[in-house]
Parts: sequence; C-alpha cells; structure tokens
Amino acid sequence: MQIVKFVFNPIQENTYVVWDDTKECIVVDAGNSSAREDKVLAEFIAEQGLRPVLAVNTHCHFDHILGVEFLRETYGVKFAASSADLPLLKSCRASGAMFGMELGALPETIDIDLAEAEELRFGETTLQVIATPGHSKGCISLLHEESKSLFTGDTLFRESIGRTDLPGGDYPTIIRSILDKILPLGDEVTIYPGHAEKSTIGHESLYNPFVVEVLNNEVNLN
Repeated sequence: MQIVKFVFNPIQENTYVVWDDTKECIVVDAGNSSAREDKVLAEFIAEQGLRPVLAVNTHCHFDHILGVEFLRETYGVKFAASSADLPLLKSCRASGAMFGMELGALPETIDIDLAEAEELRFGETTLQVIATPGHSKGCISLLHEESKSLFTGDTLFRESIGRTDLPGGDYPTIIRSILDKILPLGDEVTIYPGHAEKSTIGHESLYNPFVVEVLNNEVNLN
C-alpha cells in the first residue's frame, strides 16, 4: 500500500491518496478547495495511473470534505463516512462561514455508512474501520494492519489531540478512544493525522502531553 499526503485549504488539512498494486485508490479526507488544488490532485492521480473508487472521510468537519464533490463529479466515486456525523455535514456551510470561508459544492448525503462497518476494501487492500469518537460523534480511524498504518483524522495528532469544543466533541470520549482503541494497536504503528506531521503510537505514548497525563493518572476522566 502506498500513501501520499497533500496539504489543502486555508485550514492546512491533510488529504491522503492511498493505493495498491491494482492502481485502485481511495482519497481520505478530501480537503481540496480551489481549482488549483483540484488540478494538483487530479494531475497526481493521472500521473500515477490511478483509478479512484472511493472518497472516505474520518469525520465530516468542513475542512475535510471540501473536495468530496469534486471527486464525485470527476470520477463517479461514492462517499463513505459515519452517519453519526450527518449533523456536521448539514452544518458545514455555516461552520465554514465562522472561519470566513465561502464554500463551494458540498456533499449533502453519505453513500456508504461507516457507522457500523468493520472494514473497507479497495483493490487488494482491506482497512479496518475503528470508531474513535470524541472530536466528533462519528469520528473513525482506518487501520491497514500489514503496513501498520493508521489514519487518525483529528482524533490523534503528533503530540496533540483534536479539539473537543466544537459540536459533537467531548474530551473524556476522545481520550477513551485514544486509550482504548488506538494505543493497543502497538507502538510501531504509524499514524497519519488530519493535520500536521505523521507520528507513531509509541512516540505519542511517550511525548503526547494529553496522553501522558492520563497514563500517569494526573487527570481523572470520571
């Protein structure tokens, strides 16, 4: 499995193109928001000879879905995300306005509901779908066991975590997701977050202050 990251839109969101030897690919958290960014993404897909089959979202905050309609219209792909984030999807335009952004075409529905899904398949690749709520109610992470790669969206960043002061956010819930769902996957797993640089679970268990303070019993989640 191969992974390439693009940093798109004014919020500096990470968009990932993921593919295998079959050349089928998915786009995780398509945040491309302008004609220039659309062109960059499309040219890369063409240069690599890839065939997009799915737009997949770890959650539905506006900065992560800005490019979904471009993918739908250009490649005829379906949109996969958790239905628990439908309220966020419906309020994206208002959320963007709060950040001073006028948003173009946005998805209004989810084609493939990942709320109850256990896995996602494309080409010869299988990704485990792991519910990791807390940044939003419908946040998921995607694990590729063979390469020990985990797309964490805005749940876990390098030495930080996602905001919990937005609608659907909850601090104890996001910490429980990290402790119960992510850390047990193993120190050697590489995390590909929704913003900033990649890391490993091992690094975060040692140097992420939000994680360390809980592991050291400095914070009571009850």
